Amino acid sequence: MFTKTPATTPAAGSAATAAPTVALASLPGDGSIAHAVGVSDDEFRTALSHLAAGVVLITAHDPDAGPRGEGVGMTATAFLSVSLDPPLVMVSVRNDSRMDDLLAQQPLWAVSVLSGHQRQVAARFAMKGRISDRLLFQDIPSVPGEASGAPLIEGALATLECRTEQRVVAGDHTLVIGRVLATTTSGEDDGPLTYFRGKYRQLG
Repeated sequence: MFTKTPATTPAAGSAATAAPTVALASLPGDGSIAHAVGVSDDEFRTALSHLAAGVVLITAHDPDAGPRGEGVGMTATAFLSVSLDPPLVMVSVRNDSRMDDLLAQQPLWAVSVLSGHQRQVAARFAMKGRISDRLLFQDIPSVPGEASGAPLIEGALATLECRTEQRVVAGDHTLVIGRVLATTTSGEDDGPLTYFRGKYRQLG
């Protein structure tokens, strides 16, 4: 069971920060693309794959999907705390993805900090050519957040419900900065799920 904490609590689990491109390291490359200036895509992915990152599930409620709407989810490693006063966090989402399109319209979203035993959840929401979000959530226990309406994954180490304060386009991703409205933490003594050198790993 989750225990509610004040909204001013620092973002739990957000100390493991990652550059937005860490998320790209989890995706198969289409080949080494050389840029006019700088390293190739493969060189960039390889270097950043050596940075260990915490794994979270970003969720939001899409009110326009079906008669009651539906939850949308996205696995992310590019998530970090930004500010304590006010409490701000940031996530990087790929431009033109479903989550990017939704968060451009829906200001409320949530973060579930995944435990080491939830790698299947992370893998499911990270796969390409995936099935509908409704089916993805079908057998994953979750509850709608009171502040955001977004699905909060049961068994997560912590959850944060957020409201977008700012969006910044950065290359092929958009940095979404959100004010933390509410948090929960789990009483489970479990280590976090991390991502390092192309694999999910359990810390602790």
